[in-house]
Amino acid sequence: MPADEQVLVIERRVFEQAGAFQGITFDTRGYLDRFFVEGVPRFVPRAAAEDDPSLKQLIPYVVLSCGGRVLSYVRGSRAGEKRLVGQRSIGIGGHINPTDDLPLFADPRQTYLAAVEREVAEEICVESPHTDRIAALINDDDSAVGRVHLGIVHHWRLETPAVRKREQMITRMAFLTLDELRAVRDTMETWSSICLDHVHELLGGEHEAAARPSAASTHPAQ
Repeated sequence: MPADEQVLVIERRVFEQAGAFQGITFDTRGYLDRFFVEGVPRFVPRAAAEDDPSLKQLIPYVVLSCGGRVLSYVRGSRAGEKRLVGQRSIGIGGHINPTDDLPLFADPRQTYLAAVEREVAEEICVESPHTDRIAALINDDDSAVGRVHLGIVHHWRLETPAVRKREQMITRMAFLTLDELRAVRDTMETWSSICLDHVHELLGGEHEAAARPSAASTHPAQ
Protein backbone atom coordinates (compact mmCIF):
# COMPACT_ATOMS: atom_id res chain seq x y z
CA MET A 1 0.00 0.00 0.00
CA PRO A 2 1.22 3.59 -0.59
CA ALA A 3 2.89 4.94 2.53
CA ASP A 4 0.61 7.98 2.61
CA GLU A 5 -2.67 6.28 1.62
CA GLN A 6 -5.73 7.62 3.45
CA VAL A 7 -8.87 5.48 3.87
CA LEU A 8 -12.45 6.12 4.94
CA VAL A 9 -13.35 4.96 8.47
CA ILE A 10 -15.89 5.30 11.23
CA GLU A 11 -15.32 4.75 14.93
CA ARG A 12 -16.18 1.19 16.00
CA ARG A 13 -18.34 2.67 18.76
CA VAL A 14 -20.67 4.11 16.07
CA PHE A 15 -21.11 0.60 14.68
CA GLU A 16 -21.70 -0.81 18.15
CA GLN A 17 -24.22 1.90 19.03
CA ALA A 18 -26.16 0.99 15.87
CA GLY A 19 -26.08 -2.67 16.91
CA ALA A 20 -22.94 -4.78 16.49
CA PHE A 21 -23.47 -8.09 14.69
CA GLN A 22 -21.41 -10.95 13.33
CA GLY A 23 -21.98 -12.07 9.75
CA ILE A 24 -24.53 -10.31 7.55
CA THR A 25 -27.57 -8.09 8.05
CA PHE A 26 -30.10 -6.88 5.51
CA ASP A 27 -31.55 -4.27 7.86
CA THR A 28 -29.18 -1.55 6.68
CA ARG A 29 -31.07 1.70 7.17
CA GLY A 30 -30.42 2.19 10.87
CA TYR A 31 -26.70 1.67 10.32
CA LEU A 32 -26.36 3.88 7.28
CA ASP A 33 -28.32 6.69 8.93
CA ARG A 34 -25.70 6.69 11.71
CA PHE A 35 -22.66 6.20 9.48
CA PHE A 36 -23.35 8.94 6.95
CA VAL A 37 -23.74 11.89 9.27
CA GLU A 38 -21.48 14.89 8.85
CA GLY A 39 -18.41 14.44 11.04
CA VAL A 40 -18.79 10.67 11.50
CA PRO A 41 -16.91 9.29 8.46
CA ARG A 42 -13.35 10.52 8.16
CA PHE A 43 -10.06 9.70 6.49
CA VAL A 44 -7.08 8.30 8.39
CA PRO A 45 -3.78 6.73 7.29
CA ARG A 46 -4.42 3.16 6.15
CA ALA A 47 -1.24 1.89 7.82
CA ALA A 48 -2.65 2.95 11.19
CA ALA A 49 -6.21 1.79 10.49
CA GLU A 50 -5.12 -1.74 9.59
CA ASP A 51 -3.90 -2.25 13.15
CA ASP A 52 -6.55 -0.28 15.04
CA PRO A 53 -9.70 -2.28 15.93
CA SER A 54 -11.27 0.87 17.37
CA LEU A 55 -11.85 1.89 13.75
CA LYS A 56 -13.90 0.25 11.02
CA GLN A 57 -12.81 0.88 7.43
CA LEU A 58 -15.90 1.20 5.24
CA ILE A 59 -15.51 -1.04 2.20
CA PRO A 60 -18.04 -1.03 -0.66
CA TYR A 61 -18.49 -4.60 -1.89
CA VAL A 62 -20.36 -4.60 -5.18
CA VAL A 63 -22.00 -7.82 -6.37
CA LEU A 64 -22.83 -7.66 -10.07
CA SER A 65 -25.47 -9.93 -11.60
CA CYS A 66 -27.14 -10.42 -14.94
CA GLY A 67 -29.96 -12.85 -15.63
CA GLY A 68 -29.39 -14.67 -12.36
CA ARG A 69 -25.65 -15.14 -12.93
CA VAL A 70 -23.09 -13.44 -10.75
CA LEU A 71 -19.74 -11.92 -11.73
CA SER A 72 -16.86 -13.82 -10.16
CA TYR A 73 -13.08 -13.56 -10.35
CA VAL A 74 -9.87 -14.68 -8.64
CA ARG A 75 -7.62 -12.11 -6.97
CA GLY A 76 -4.20 -12.19 -8.62
CA SER A 77 -0.81 -11.42 -7.15
CA ARG A 78 -1.22 -7.69 -7.78
CA ALA A 79 -4.17 -7.44 -5.36
CA GLY A 80 -3.84 -4.59 -2.87
CA GLU A 81 -4.90 -6.79 0.05
CA LYS A 82 -2.17 -9.47 0.05
CA ARG A 83 -4.08 -11.64 2.53
CA LEU A 84 -6.73 -12.25 -0.16
CA VAL A 85 -4.44 -13.19 -3.07
CA GLY A 86 -5.53 -16.38 -4.83
CA GLN A 87 -9.03 -16.38 -3.39
CA ARG A 88 -12.20 -16.24 -5.48
CA SER A 89 -14.48 -13.25 -5.03
CA ILE A 90 -17.93 -12.09 -6.10
CA GLY A 91 -17.39 -8.57 -4.77
CA ILE A 92 -15.80 -5.60 -6.55
CA GLY A 93 -14.60 -2.74 -4.42
CA GLY A 94 -12.03 -1.62 -1.96
CA HIS A 95 -10.88 1.18 0.28
CA ILE A 96 -12.29 4.64 -0.35
CA ASN A 97 -9.61 7.27 -0.66
CA PRO A 98 -9.95 11.07 -0.65
CA THR A 99 -9.92 12.88 -4.00
CA ASP A 100 -10.07 16.51 -5.03
CA ASP A 101 -13.88 16.37 -5.20
CA LEU A 102 -14.24 14.40 -1.96
CA PRO A 103 -12.86 16.84 0.61
CA LEU A 104 -15.29 17.61 3.42
CA PHE A 105 -18.24 15.21 3.28
CA ALA A 106 -20.84 17.98 3.17
CA ASP A 107 -23.29 15.28 2.02
CA PRO A 108 -21.67 12.06 3.26
CA ARG A 109 -24.11 9.57 1.73
CA GLN A 110 -24.06 11.04 -1.77
CA THR A 111 -20.32 11.51 -1.61
CA TYR A 112 -19.92 7.87 -0.61
CA LEU A 113 -22.10 6.67 -3.50
CA ALA A 114 -20.07 8.70 -5.97
CA ALA A 115 -16.90 7.20 -4.50
CA VAL A 116 -18.30 3.68 -5.01
CA GLU A 117 -18.83 4.39 -8.71
CA ARG A 118 -15.23 5.57 -8.99
CA GLU A 119 -13.87 2.59 -7.08
CA VAL A 120 -15.66 0.09 -9.30
CA ALA A 121 -14.56 1.97 -12.43
CA GLU A 122 -10.93 1.62 -11.36
CA GLU A 123 -11.18 -2.18 -11.37
CA ILE A 124 -13.69 -2.99 -14.13
CA CYS A 125 -15.52 -1.28 -16.97
CA VAL A 126 -19.28 -1.83 -16.82
CA GLU A 127 -20.74 -1.19 -20.26
CA SER A 128 -24.33 -2.02 -19.40
CA PRO A 129 -27.17 -0.02 -17.86
CA HIS A 130 -27.62 -1.12 -14.26
CA THR A 131 -29.35 -0.40 -11.00
CA ASP A 132 -27.54 0.05 -7.68
CA ARG A 133 -29.04 -1.07 -4.37
CA ILE A 134 -27.36 -1.28 -0.96
CA ALA A 135 -28.44 -4.80 -0.04
CA ALA A 136 -26.59 -5.69 3.17
CA LEU A 137 -23.76 -5.07 5.59
CA ILE A 138 -21.06 -7.63 6.42
CA ASN A 139 -19.02 -7.78 9.61
CA ASP A 140 -16.53 -10.55 10.41
CA ASP A 141 -14.72 -9.91 13.67
CA ASP A 142 -13.42 -13.51 13.67
CA SER A 143 -10.73 -12.73 11.09
CA ALA A 144 -7.81 -10.32 11.15
CA VAL A 145 -8.96 -8.68 7.92
CA GLY A 146 -12.60 -8.46 8.96
CA ARG A 147 -11.88 -7.05 12.39
CA VAL A 148 -10.87 -3.67 10.99
CA HIS A 149 -13.28 -3.58 8.04
CA LEU A 150 -17.03 -3.29 7.51
CA GLY A 151 -18.50 -4.31 4.17
CA ILE A 152 -21.32 -2.34 2.55
CA VAL A 153 -22.75 -4.79 0.03
CA HIS A 154 -24.22 -3.29 -3.13
CA HIS A 155 -26.17 -5.23 -5.74
CA TRP A 156 -25.73 -3.97 -9.28
CA ARG A 157 -28.31 -5.58 -11.58
CA LEU A 158 -27.01 -5.37 -15.16
CA GLU A 159 -29.13 -5.52 -18.30
CA THR A 160 -26.35 -7.27 -20.24
CA PRO A 161 -23.15 -9.05 -19.11
CA ALA A 162 -20.97 -6.36 -20.72
CA VAL A 163 -18.10 -6.10 -18.25
CA ARG A 164 -14.36 -6.02 -18.88
CA LYS A 165 -11.51 -5.82 -16.43
CA ARG A 166 -9.16 -2.90 -15.93
CA GLU A 167 -7.03 -4.07 -12.99
CA GLN A 168 -4.37 -6.74 -13.52
CA MET A 169 -5.19 -8.23 -10.14
CA ILE A 170 -8.53 -9.46 -11.55
CA THR A 171 -8.14 -12.89 -13.18
CA ARG A 172 -10.50 -15.64 -14.42
CA MET A 173 -13.45 -13.25 -14.51
CA ALA A 174 -16.81 -14.63 -15.70
CA PHE A 175 -20.51 -14.61 -14.92
CA LEU A 176 -21.29 -17.91 -13.17
CA THR A 177 -24.52 -19.62 -12.23
CA LEU A 178 -25.31 -20.09 -8.56
CA ASP A 179 -24.59 -23.82 -8.85
CA GLU A 180 -21.18 -23.09 -10.37
CA LEU A 181 -20.41 -20.67 -7.55
CA ARG A 182 -21.45 -23.14 -4.88
CA ALA A 183 -19.12 -25.70 -6.44
CA VAL A 184 -16.13 -23.40 -5.75
CA ARG A 185 -17.32 -21.96 -2.45
CA ASP A 186 -14.37 -23.40 -0.53
CA THR A 187 -11.98 -21.23 -2.62
CA MET A 188 -13.79 -17.97 -1.79
CA GLU A 189 -12.76 -15.15 0.47
CA THR A 190 -14.91 -14.90 3.61
CA TRP A 191 -17.15 -12.02 2.51
CA SER A 192 -17.92 -13.75 -0.79
CA SER A 193 -18.84 -17.01 0.89
CA ILE A 194 -21.14 -15.09 3.24
CA CYS A 195 -22.77 -13.36 0.27
CA LEU A 196 -23.17 -16.67 -1.57
CA ASP A 197 -24.85 -18.25 1.45
CA HIS A 198 -27.43 -15.44 1.33
CA VAL A 199 -27.48 -14.86 -2.41
CA HIS A 200 -31.28 -15.14 -2.74
CA GLU A 201 -31.74 -12.20 -0.38
CA LEU A 202 -29.02 -10.23 -2.17
CA LEU A 203 -30.37 -10.78 -5.67
CA GLY A 204 -34.05 -10.59 -4.83
CA GLY A 205 -36.13 -12.54 -7.36
CA GLU A 206 -33.44 -12.49 -10.04
CA HIS A 207 -32.02 -15.87 -9.03
CA GLU A 208 -35.17 -17.54 -10.36
CA ALA A 209 -33.99 -16.78 -13.90
CA ALA A 210 -30.92 -18.91 -13.31
CA ALA A 211 -33.11 -21.99 -12.92
CA ARG A 212 -34.27 -21.81 -16.54
CA PRO A 213 -32.45 -24.08 -19.04
CA SER A 214 -29.69 -22.38 -20.97
CA ALA A 215 -27.39 -23.44 -23.79
CA ALA A 216 -24.37 -21.97 -21.99
CA SER A 217 -24.22 -21.65 -18.24
CA THR A 218 -21.06 -19.54 -18.04
CA HIS A 219 -20.78 -16.05 -19.53
CA PRO A 220 -17.11 -15.02 -19.83
CA ALA A 221 -16.47 -11.35 -19.23
CA GLN A 222 -14.19 -9.45 -21.58
